[in-house]
Amino acid sequence: MPAHNEIALLESSVGDVSDGLRASGRAFELLVVENGSGDGTLALAERLAKDVPELHVHTLAQADYGHALRTGLLAATGDVVITFDVDYYDLTFLDQALALMTRGDQRADIVLASKRAVGARDERPFVRRIVTATFTLLLRVAFGLRVSDTHGMKALRRANVDRIARRCRFGTDLFDTELVLRAERAGLAIAELPVTVEERRPSRTPIWRRVPRTLVGLARLRLTLWREART
Repeated sequence: MPAHNEIALLESSVGDVSDGLRASGRAFELLVVENGSGDGTLALAERLAKDVPELHVHTLAQADYGHALRTGLLAATGDVVITFDVDYYDLTFLDQALALMTRGDQRADIVLASKRAVGARDERPFVRRIVTATFTLLLRVAFGLRVSDTHGMKALRRANVDRIARRCRFGTDLFDTELVLRAERAGLAIAELPVTVEERRPSRTPIWRRVPRTLVGLARLRLTLWREART
């Protein structure tokens, strides 16, 4: 669970997730990766860890969502890793994802919570929905992406995904995308579940700043994957 300037939501989110997982009877660890906060998020996370024995806190000097996700994934010790955001988590998704990861011969290595799959409901502002749709189209055209979404909640089989995460070079907005693209190319089994997304707080980065940064990042990612394919 990456956390950057999340003092308003962190306590309730940690409480909801830890209480729900305890009620399910599952053994778990909850990793909060604070990154570059200036509002007391780190101090709050460390205080919460004293009351929640399953909570472990990591901290990064710079604000970087993708680096925080990667740090948490590589630090996790469980067989399955679930990526939640402080403002976006759903224990029903966790239950459904685990079912897909444990069924017979068609077990998924990764389960994506898709905002774009049939049956999903995206309640975010119109501009953000358009940006997501355009981003997904670019990934399909430029990278051959086969799934309908790359950002948001995920369930990952750690043994199969760890080596791929270690190869990822991009952070910020693109770690999720690079991880999914590399997983597809490595032949991992990826399943999708439609979800409902509602905005609990405004995006940390304005769209007008995020779009050009992401486009430049996608061009660099395309070049990186192309070079790797030629070696």
